[in-house]
Formats: sequence, C-alpha cells, structure tokens
Amino acid sequence: MQTTDKINLQTIVLLVYLVHLSEPVCVEVPSETTAVLGKMMKLTCISCLKREEVKAKTYVDWFYMTNLDQDPTPEKNPIYKYEGDAPTALDGPFKGRLVWNGSQDLQDLSISIVNVTYNDSGVYECHVLRVFEFDSFAPSALVVKNITLKVIEKASRDATALYSEIMMYLLLIFLTFWLLVEMVYCYRKISKSDELLPDAGY
Repeated sequence: MQTTDKINLQTIVLLVYLVHLSEPVCVEVPSETTAVLGKMMKLTCISCLKREEVKAKTYVDWFYMTNLDQDPTPEKNPIYKYEGDAPTALDGPFKGRLVWNGSQDLQDLSISIVNVTYNDSGVYECHVLRVFEFDSFAPSALVVKNITLKVIEKASRDATALYSEIMMYLLLIFLTFWLLVEMVYCYRKISKSDELLPDAGY
C-alpha cells in the first residue's frame, strides 16, 4: 500500500513539473536604442502578466516625442494604439510605417517602424493599461516604458561578433597546427616501424 502511495505521489510531482515547464515564459527585456537608416526597427515593449493577472483587458498607447536635446518642451504625439483586440496606426508622420509586433497573449506589446528615417530619432513611450477582471472589483495598473531612439547611417560591427570571429580563426589555426604535428608524429612512427621490420630476403 505504501509503495502504491509513493508511486502516485511521484506521478503527481512529475505532472506538476511538466505543467510548470509548459507554461509560457515572459522576460522583460529592454528595447534596442539604435536603428539603421532605411531598415526595420522593433520598439520592444514587454509587460509580463502574473499568474493571478491572466484575466485582464489590455490597452496600449504608443507616443512619440522629439529628443529633449532638440526641444526642451516636446509635444507628445500619439502614433499607435491597441484597443478592443485590434491594433491601429494613428494619423501622423508614421502613418503607413508602423506595424504591430506583439504577442498573442499581450505580454509583448511591441511595434516596428518600417523604412526608418533620420526624423524617427527621438523618445518613444509605451503605455500599457491593464484592467483586471475579478469577481467583486476591477482594479487597473498602468506601466510606462521609455525608449530613446537614435538613427545611424550604417550598422556598426558588434564587438561580440568580432570577438567570436577572431576566436574562430585562432581555433582553425590551432587545429591546423595540431593536425600537422600529428601527421609528422605518425610519419616518424611508421618510418621507425619499417626500420625495425626484418628483411624479407632472409
């Protein structure tokens, strides 16, 4: 009886562990802040839902402001919104160049700029309003994320990629040298073995 109970307990623990692994993982990572002229740029806005916050209506508003260095009192212009399960690009300088790049569970609320121009440099704000659906009350929570974007003409080489490339070449040189050493060692060993063999004429 105790053995059966032990097996059942182990089965339950395993099922709980598998369910835990199957849950989607949400990580709030910051957005990239450098865009390349003429390319597509993703403005990352992630606001993770907790397990008890799953039942919630989500409203998203994106705003654009010129850089504070250029204008000390910039105007906050609405450029994009998500409301009623529908993303909508608003009228303005970004009309036709903004696309929704968020996730279906509305934890990733990102947008992308198509064909980036120098005029796209500035400050972007992502406002995420969640209205939670509980039995007796409906509290709300507002999260604001800022992205200061700079547009450059060409993409600079990533230091990590450059380091990886150098390490790859060093590894190739080392392997080539090691192979040559092994070949020389094997050749000498074979030559020495041939010298020790008795003459076939006797």
